[in-house]
Amino acid sequence: MSQGNPWKTLSQSVVYENAWIQVQEDKVLRPDGKPGIYGIVSYKNKAVGVLPIDREGNVYLVGQFRYPLGFYSWEIPEGGCPFGEDTLSAAVRELKEETGLSAGHYEVLGRAHLSNSVSDEEAVFYLATDLTEGLPQPEGTESLAIRRLPFTEALAMVQQGEITDALSVLAIQSYALKLRQG
Repeated sequence: MSQGNPWKTLSQSVVYENAWIQVQEDKVLRPDGKPGIYGIVSYKNKAVGVLPIDREGNVYLVGQFRYPLGFYSWEIPEGGCPFGEDTLSAAVRELKEETGLSAGHYEVLGRAHLSNSVSDEEAVFYLATDLTEGLPQPEGTESLAIRRLPFTEALAMVQQGEITDALSVLAIQSYALKLRQG
């Protein structure tokens, strides 16, 4: 099977842009040779997520209303990492802002492209351990609740569809796999 690009780009134009995203529309020749369009959402930050696990095996989740979905969501602490900033620095900042927690140890759990059929969003997610509690400092756009629960309950929430945020699902399942592998 060919690994080359079967698409031919004829033109590109930015149709919308704000501080977080840019929407581009490309006129293309599709792989079947017919003309078409392709919309691409480009993010102005990388996504970073942190799975904080304490000494007792509990995880800290944050809950918030997600405007695009129209419902409340339980998630790992996460946010944006401006290009040029180290993802670990952003992870440390997001964990502190959203939960008040500081971690003595961070480890990359994985990397992912969260919706690669329509966006270029790239994510890095970390495991944070050796936790110290502090006061959360959420941004003005965040109204957060913090929930501490056994990791097994968080994993069950993923399996039952109660946690649907992609970055959270990936981090929780990656950590479950890590535990199984010893």
